[in-house]
Amino acid sequence: MQTINIEQGHPTVDEAMQRLTNGLYRVRASGAVCAKIIHGYGSSGSGGRIKAALPLTLRSLQSRRLIKGYIRGEDFGPYSVAARDLASGMKQIKSDPDWGRSNDGITVVIFK
Repeated sequence: MQTINIEQGHPTVDEAMQRLTNGLYRVRASGAVCAKIIHGYGSSGSGGRIKAALPLTLRSLQSRRLIKGYIRGEDFGPYSVAARDLASGMKQIKSDPDWGRSNDGITVVIFK
């Protein structure tokens, strides 16, 4: 699974969302079926602005049919029905070291 790090260098939310979009297009064009986004959790202890903005951008990409769906890190594991459904038959996802670890600082995107 390819990784897109949108938190590196502490970007603004706009810069991080631009990195996300560019990274998703690049990874999708490579033929990958999924990508792991590293966005961090934020330093406030209650989730950061990038983590909060991410679902809005991903829902927009999903409604435009550029991605199939996404799994928040806290739901990324066998205990989540949504994660199991999206990951069905995808070895890259189930073999990822973050599978089942409730990592709030990542999100996994599934491409169409």
